[in-house]
Amino acid sequence: MKVLLIGANGQIGQHIIRLAKEDEEFSLTAMVRKQEQLEENKAQGTNAVLADLEGSVENLRNVMEGMDAVVFTAGSGGHTGADKTILVDLDGAVKAIEAAEAANVDRFIMISAFQANNREVWADSKIKHYMAAKHYADRFLLNSKLNYTILRPGGLLNESGTGKVLAGELKEYGSIPREDVARTVIASLKNENTHRRSFDLLTGDQSIEEALNSL
Repeated sequence: MKVLLIGANGQIGQHIIRLAKEDEEFSLTAMVRKQEQLEENKAQGTNAVLADLEGSVENLRNVMEGMDAVVFTAGSGGHTGADKTILVDLDGAVKAIEAAEAANVDRFIMISAFQANNREVWADSKIKHYMAAKHYADRFLLNSKLNYTILRPGGLLNESGTGKVLAGELKEYGSIPREDVARTVIASLKNENTHRRSFDLLTGDQSIEEALNSL
């Protein structure tokens, strides 16, 4: 499976790259926006292409040509203002979805945020602008022709993954290692039960495969 990874330089993205290299089923290409990032990825043996979410849909479509799946784990980051959140987490995601449709990509995996689908949960949040961006990017994907999977992880941790998760429509907030989010992305690419599904994701007591099969 040929996979384009958007957000390759992020922490979840780095885990996805490592896991994909360990799995013979995948041929992964990292999308980066700077020449030095391109060179760094290639030096580490990772296929990479240059493109920018703030650029044109046409440019994104060009790098998606021939791909079987797109994984979107890009984000503006907590150090930027609301303007970058809109341009990357919302408009950048929408551009990627439009480009994937234009390039006839089948699968699209979106990393969203816990309960982004439920406005009541984040009505008084300090990061309401971020949650709104995720909400509408997800909604655009839900209404697309793409075979989507939307993962909505809780608080992201840098500790080692456990391989045990809880997936579904969850109400009580929790956390999950970034490594386990990446593992769930890889498993979702293989599991037909995740097709056209969206779900919250936390650390739990089921194996990732069991959790995905029980959605």
